[in-house]
Amino acid sequence: MFKNSLITINLELGIKMNLINQKDKIFVAGSTGMVGSAIMRHLNEKGYKNVLANKKSSLNLLDYSAVERWFEIKKPDVVIIAAAKVGGIFANSNYPAEFLLENLKIQSNLIEIAYRKNVKRLLFLGSSCIYPKFANQPISEEELLTAPLEKTNESYAIAKIAGIKLVESFRKQYGFDCIALMPTNLYGFGDNYNLKNSHVVPAMIRKFVNAKTEDNSSVLCWGTGTPLRELLNVDDLAKACVFALEKWNPSHKDSPKISSNQELAYLNVGSEDEISIKDLALLIAEIVDFKGAILWDKNKPDGTPRKKLNYEKFKKIGWETSIGLKQGLKQTINDYKVKFSKGLLRD
Repeated sequence: MFKNSLITINLELGIKMNLINQKDKIFVAGSTGMVGSAIMRHLNEKGYKNVLANKKSSLNLLDYSAVERWFEIKKPDVVIIAAAKVGGIFANSNYPAEFLLENLKIQSNLIEIAYRKNVKRLLFLGSSCIYPKFANQPISEEELLTAPLEKTNESYAIAKIAGIKLVESFRKQYGFDCIALMPTNLYGFGDNYNLKNSHVVPAMIRKFVNAKTEDNSSVLCWGTGTPLRELLNVDDLAKACVFALEKWNPSHKDSPKISSNQELAYLNVGSEDEISIKDLALLIAEIVDFKGAILWDKNKPDGTPRKKLNYEKFKKIGWETSIGLKQGLKQTINDYKVKFSKGLLRD
């Protein structure tokens, strides 16, 4: 009787105990990117010192044999896949083969090799673009594969969907402890400000800051300005990643389930900050004190009309955002100004 009581207590404590610990060797794939850098910062803040980074010059994630050798030498305990080929509407529309092929290679190499080298936990980062163009709003996890995707980033989305299915399949077939998070539109420190392949926030920041600096009379933005976008600061995503690795066990009876009560291995990560593209432009103009006209090139595509994630399942396991939109935009604008002043921006 006493022994059974101890077992029950230990199981209950197991829910609260971290699933990873500070002794674990954690590999952040894509550690030099915006997301990877934020994860590295947050791991350091939380006391995780045994963190492995990768640089493109030292490890080619597209090369299966190179990745396998690296795992054999470094022997990571935990893997975070923040590596991906990313870009905005222009890049996705013009280089679909690259976005599909490179992302498939990166994620399949890392997931398969992590399993074969006995990694204890793996986190794969997807994207909200995995959901249908006209999904029910706000978009729940159940919307996956229910309708056609947005054409302007279809290749990237298909690759990310394949990554989710790999996570589900390795859990089901091999019992490999891998999980996935689907973040909404990201912005923040370390963003890509290249106008040809950046997302909407950094592109607008560059346009408005430059227009203010050069005393231009107007700024030209893409589309109609009517689409709505949910924005998540990259440092909030970093906190979400570490939180998920520490606390979320999809196999636990109290973990979020898909509507059919099946185990759910991927969760949305969203925010309360939803704004129209037009209002976003006005807010950035206000922050940088740009007084000129804002013009709209309606011949350019708008993309998805609205993309708001339902992240109630993730909130129920205890996570919430901490960085408001205006605060986050000010930080990001300062980041751009510093990079510009130091000549660190390259087109």
